[in-house]
Amino acid sequence: MTEDSPTRHRRSIRLKGYDYTLAGAYFVTLVTWQRDCLFGRIAEGEMCRNELGEIVAKMWLETAIVRPNVVLDSFVVMPNHVHGIIIIIDDGVGASCRLAPTDDFTNIDEHKYLHGAVSGSLGAILGQIKSLSTKRINAFRQTPGNPVWQRNFYERIIRNEREMEAICAYIDANPRSWGEDELNRL
Repeated sequence: MTEDSPTRHRRSIRLKGYDYTLAGAYFVTLVTWQRDCLFGRIAEGEMCRNELGEIVAKMWLETAIVRPNVVLDSFVVMPNHVHGIIIIIDDGVGASCRLAPTDDFTNIDEHKYLHGAVSGSLGAILGQIKSLSTKRINAFRQTPGNPVWQRNFYERIIRNEREMEAICAYIDANPRSWGEDELNRL
């Protein structure tokens, strides 16, 4: 199979067999295309968002308005990435509560993952944020069709309150740590 083959398969970075439509807390990172610093700059340890960064922040915050089964916790828009916590709650319409994965994935319906993100899943939620922010950013810059985001996202399932507190502290400190951040291309 060649690199350009339409049938080649991309390696997923998701936890194999885990149902990302289940209720739970997730630490996510979205990274800009080619790690370009599009959303502002860091000055004296503080993030100074530009117009593009404001668009991204607005799309992030609107997620909880348009999706009643989503609660947002700490987040930060950085020059070339976004860190945030998304909590999918059991809204009685399909999400069932599970705080962390187990080794028993025998009840997962694998075929529903073959054609993109499942409605209500973490991937669908983040896909919507990325899609809407890309459209608005490209309209603002008058650059239709230009990529804004890398194809995927990074996530970590938050397993307990101690992890939640540590991740919130990490998000809060991220602008002050920009000089040491691996995503800092400056």
